[in-house]
Amino acid sequence: MAFIDYYKILGVDKGASEKDIKAAYRKLARQYHPDLNPNDPEANKKFQQINEANEVLSDAEKRKKYDKYGENWQHGEEHEQYARQQQQRGGGQYSGFGGGHGQGFEDFGEFGGGDFSDFFQQMFGGARGSSRQQARYRGQDYNAELQLSLKDVSESHKQTLTVNGKNIRITIPAGVENGQTIKIAGHGGPGVNGGPAGDLFIQFTVATDPNFKRDGANLYTTTKLDLYTAVLGGEVTIDTLTGKVKIKVHPETQNGATVKLKGKGMPVYKKEGQFGDLLVTYDIQLPTHLTEKQKELFRELAKG
Repeated sequence: MAFIDYYKILGVDKGASEKDIKAAYRKLARQYHPDLNPNDPEANKKFQQINEANEVLSDAEKRKKYDKYGENWQHGEEHEQYARQQQQRGGGQYSGFGGGHGQGFEDFGEFGGGDFSDFFQQMFGGARGSSRQQARYRGQDYNAELQLSLKDVSESHKQTLTVNGKNIRITIPAGVENGQTIKIAGHGGPGVNGGPAGDLFIQFTVATDPNFKRDGANLYTTTKLDLYTAVLGGEVTIDTLTGKVKIKVHPETQNGATVKLKGKGMPVYKKEGQFGDLLVTYDIQLPTHLTEKQKELFRELAKG
């Protein structure tokens, strides 16, 4: 049986820490995962070797035995115990793991050739006569980006995404923020050997709106107001995310004045029935192309 150097497979030193082993495994598992290399048998073989190495080196007890007994770590203690019993009984000569003049390690089981070490196959399935279940591994997590408008996130709605060739219908909650990520459990890559599927992480990109500036659940907008309405008062029509509304303008309204439309902002994320406010700033427009009569009226006003 050919010796497999698990440290070499993961690309770490023999004295590597548990953290180093974990990091090396995750990096290689992502690189050689079958979902990312569907038509590459060599990558699939490498993926199994990586999992085998991690299964042993990430377990402190197994790693200790592996460091002591090498490729025969799984049965090393049994072999030593058997050898001691034989010596006590005056039996065969003990000659170590490689066999020799006495009983060798090969007497303790059938170990043939193959792509992977036999003790790993015996532990997780695939060996001759083995009834143990194969190792199960969680599927890879998927990441997706979904671009939305401010109007899109002003109310909850369903949308169909195509991820890795599959259509997934999701509900987009009202009020999601730009850059926010949500998790859809079980919609990532399939598990290996019956393991659980990975998760799907969706990051939302909310486009900048030309009419509204967003700050959390509050919205800000600017509306033009003619001088006559600003001075005398009246009404002005304002655009909101849910349609147009008329608001009252008080006489002698100043340029840059702000009014608040309560509850006309964005819905608060995952808080049913709660909304932010819409803050409207007036941009007073001075009249142009005045007639001579209009100019004379302004002159009269200027005289007080």
